Amino acid sequence: MESGQWLSLFIVCLLGAVSPGPSLAVVMNATMAGGRGAGVACALAHGLGVALYGALTVAGLALLITGSPTLFTGLQLLGAAYLIHLGIRALRNRPRAGDTPTPVAPARGAAASGFLVAFLNPKLAVFMLALFSQFLSPATTVAVKGIMVATVGITDASWYCLVVALVSHPALLARLRANSTAIDRVFGAILLALGCTVMLRAVLPLVA
Repeated sequence: MESGQWLSLFIVCLLGAVSPGPSLAVVMNATMAGGRGAGVACALAHGLGVALYGALTVAGLALLITGSPTLFTGLQLLGAAYLIHLGIRALRNRPRAGDTPTPVAPARGAAASGFLVAFLNPKLAVFMLALFSQFLSPATTVAVKGIMVATVGITDASWYCLVVALVSHPALLARLRANSTAIDRVFGAILLALGCTVMLRAVLPLVA
């Protein structure tokens, strides 16, 4: 892969990563709840989920997802249900007295949330197919495919690690935790709305 091609791939991946969405809310929430360690675990796991879709794409398996309405819709519904679950959980978080910080959340739980938010989003398969089709050919080597998969995963994880570094700054984190109840409500409402929207988009074609 030429340097110009790689740069194009990197820029598109970065633009996709920085686009606001449920992933940003999940990573920020994990950081607020568990600190930098939990946030980094969530970010790295999200990058792993994105890289997995990249690997499926270069292996040709992403076509199975996009080419099967049942599988695609099933993943959409699972993803929507998980977003709704996260939203309800955030809305039901109990108010804390004063500036008491949130108990440290296990990094394993944060990592699971990060991975599932990425993996249960079948639109990533569509994105990867559209992106990788510009660079793949029958002559593409395994090494180049590996570079492509690593690029999408590392770019995604690096962006969210940067978000974690900013959010976990002691001064900012203290302020966020002092207002964690209100922020939980906002995150919960966003995730719930996104989950319901995804579910409606998946279900409406089935009943039309």
